[in-house]
Amino acid sequence: MADINLLTLNVGNSRLGVAVFIAGELQYSNRIPHTQRADWPGILAEAWARIANLEDPAIAAASVNPPLNEPLEQAIHSIAGKKIEWVGKDLDLPVKVLTESPSTTGVDRVLNIAAAYEQMQKACIVVDAGTAITIDVCNDAGEFLGGAIAPGASLQLASLHRHTAQLPLVPFETPTDPIARSTDQAILHGVYHGIRGMLKELVELYATHLGHWPDVIATGGDSPKLFADSELLHAISPDLIFYGIANAYTEHHIKHDS
Repeated sequence: MADINLLTLNVGNSRLGVAVFIAGELQYSNRIPHTQRADWPGILAEAWARIANLEDPAIAAASVNPPLNEPLEQAIHSIAGKKIEWVGKDLDLPVKVLTESPSTTGVDRVLNIAAAYEQMQKACIVVDAGTAITIDVCNDAGEFLGGAIAPGASLQLASLHRHTAQLPLVPFETPTDPIARSTDQAILHGVYHGIRGMLKELVELYATHLGHWPDVIATGGDSPKLFADSELLHAISPDLIFYGIANAYTEHHIKHDS
């Protein structure tokens, strides 16, 4: 990655991700739940201060939550006096997207794959375990082929509680026993092993399609609880999306000589 000085922002469904690259190296990352939007100015100002006086500081972002884009732009402008360069709008996607509708394919999914491919340089799978769970795949040329979307662990738990008469709302944790001996543990077992089983099934399906076994990278807030001991994984990379945004920024400006 070029020696960029870049503030990267990821507007997710539940959180704002903030990361700073200094001379091309990730030096800082943070996540702020959307319930704590009042904390944006202080955290954004502290992040921007890390690169404000360096050469050609810039701001790049990706979003799957459009209603928050304008408030974020206003916050950034008041702090840095700069515009955000949005991936998919101002910045080209760094990989080719071969889905039926590339323009409506989640930019976060594409950027995760782009970041993983940049590291692996071969076909790979990214499982992103957050509010939703996405399991996506690229081929050996780095082209985004598509993938699967499912409710995340907390959404599944909330849905069970909301749509049944007696099941409690259980916080998501890794189950502790091989056989569930309480209602709470039974719920956790169903969600935990259901997600892990889905990943295994899809990895096998993608491998059959590709003709070889791809490396699997996990990211997202629930990944450590879900996959820390999984033999399927090559690595857990919590900051993967930030590398994808930085990659999009770098590739775009190289391509357009700007």
